[in-house]
Amino acid sequence: MTESIVRVPEDRAEEYRRRGWWLPLPITDVALGSSSSYADRCAVVDGDRRLSYGELAAAVDAAASRLHRLGIRRRDHVLVQLPNSLEHVVVVLALIRLGAPPVVTLPALREYELDHIIRVTRPVAMAVPRRSRRFDHLAMAERLRDRHPEIRTLLVTDDDRSATAAQAEELTDLTALTLGGILPGVRIPQDDRRPLAAEVPEPPGPRDNALFLLSSGTTGPPKAIPRTHEAFGHVVRSAAEVSGLTEASVYLAVLPASHSFVFGHPGILGTLSRGGRVVLAAPDDARRTLSLIERERVTHCALTPAVLLQWLAAIEPGRHNLTSLEVLQVGGARLDTTTARKAREQLRCQIQQVYGMSEGLLNFTRLDDPDVVVDETQGRPAAAGDEFLVVDEAGREVSAGEIGELLTRGPSVLAGYYRDDEGNARSFTEDGYYRTGDLVRVHPSGNLVVAGRLKDVINRGGEKIPADELEGVVLTHPGIGAAAAVAMPHPVYGEAVCLVVVNAREPAPTLLELRRFLEDSGLARYKLPERLILAEALPLVGVGKVNKVALRTEVARLIASDHPPADGQHLLQADV
Repeated sequence: MTESIVRVPEDRAEEYRRRGWWLPLPITDVALGSSSSYADRCAVVDGDRRLSYGELAAAVDAAASRLHRLGIRRRDHVLVQLPNSLEHVVVVLALIRLGAPPVVTLPALREYELDHIIRVTRPVAMAVPRRSRRFDHLAMAERLRDRHPEIRTLLVTDDDRSATAAQAEELTDLTALTLGGILPGVRIPQDDRRPLAAEVPEPPGPRDNALFLLSSGTTGPPKAIPRTHEAFGHVVRSAAEVSGLTEASVYLAVLPASHSFVFGHPGILGTLSRGGRVVLAAPDDARRTLSLIERERVTHCALTPAVLLQWLAAIEPGRHNLTSLEVLQVGGARLDTTTARKAREQLRCQIQQVYGMSEGLLNFTRLDDPDVVVDETQGRPAAAGDEFLVVDEAGREVSAGEIGELLTRGPSVLAGYYRDDEGNARSFTEDGYYRTGDLVRVHPSGNLVVAGRLKDVINRGGEKIPADELEGVVLTHPGIGAAAAVAMPHPVYGEAVCLVVVNAREPAPTLLELRRFLEDSGLARYKLPERLILAEALPLVGVGKVNKVALRTEVARLIASDHPPADGQHLLQADV
């Protein structure tokens, strides 16, 4: 496949290499380069399944060979949408090892988002679970394959035997591919008759693309973010350093491992690069997670504020021994001062605020920052060489302490989205700074304080919901004449979606009907509105643009009132 990657200008790239920020190492060497030194040490835990470093390295090489036998070649792309599991870790590393960049995709995304991602990245294969959280991923993958014939192969975890015989012949057992011959009880694929090592191609070069992350989708469908080995390696090493990870560290991956925060910022890769142990879990049950911390003696974990609040509500004095916990990283949304202090008091560990983006820039409060700085700020750049500016609407730097838009560039930061010339023209300055769209100010400590967003986006517990994307899907409903999505306060997630609509016909759709329509349209469930307000007209400004400022004010006034919803307003508390 011909690559369409925007490169950092060569003069800056050579400086990054000369200063040792970009090293000539593939990501698999960053993560597993020292595995021979501690081959018997536990590397990854997934429930009752465990892989040592030696077993993980062997599984990655074997899976790379098996993928190669399936016809997946260097510079092919493979979409990976898997829950936290050994299969996820092995197949992503194997694809990176093979030089076939994985497109690492959150399990919560559905057809609407994936259709766009597939059009941009053109994967030749998809790796999915059969079912997850009562959702049929396999059926969705088959529908997407029908629309995108370049997808030749479906790799499916073998945790559900409900597939038909015809399906089974068309599918590749991902558990066997990644763990066959490594874990007891996992069958070895029938074609494994030749020596695997003889078929593993040479590793890709450091300047090659290692993988695709996805943007948070603040201006529409997610954008594909190509990360080269040398640039992403710099991010992983820098994040691991400021997080205090060592070979004695035990990292709990409880948020989706497909998220850059959990996968490599520093997350799974950062922990492996230091010789630590990764424990895979899911955020469904806070009490079960607390028990896992006690059982595995977890030292580090990354959470969003919403999940942290669930933890704090689940803690019962004397029930769990959480004394192993050293560092709790909180990111994805701004952590308020009250919750930060409460977490420190109840969990008895260091709180580390993290503000970053899949595009590259990572800011961390430091482990030796005073508590007041940790509570009030979102950190400063972790990686050497990363620059930032805070500018006004005209692009001029603001005075110290004033609020402006954050711009950034450096060895951690991408130079352009993949196959998106129009988006790149909007998102990057002529001298290579990335426009984050975030409003910040610089704290007297030198750390950044996030003050808001330029982009029209709703931040639901760390999940970014672009209002214009949601509105576009809502307007395909025949009963809706106009629509506007705005944030409303939520006691757990911080923000949730309030949808204000003008109906095109009677009777007006209910919130439940609209949610079902949006879900049937392939929209991810976390993007569904949690309140519906019917209006005679939307407030407008200028040449007819919806006045979101006035709309947010009116929604906040309505929600803050003591009165129940008026006629024509529907409120649904949903499990989303």
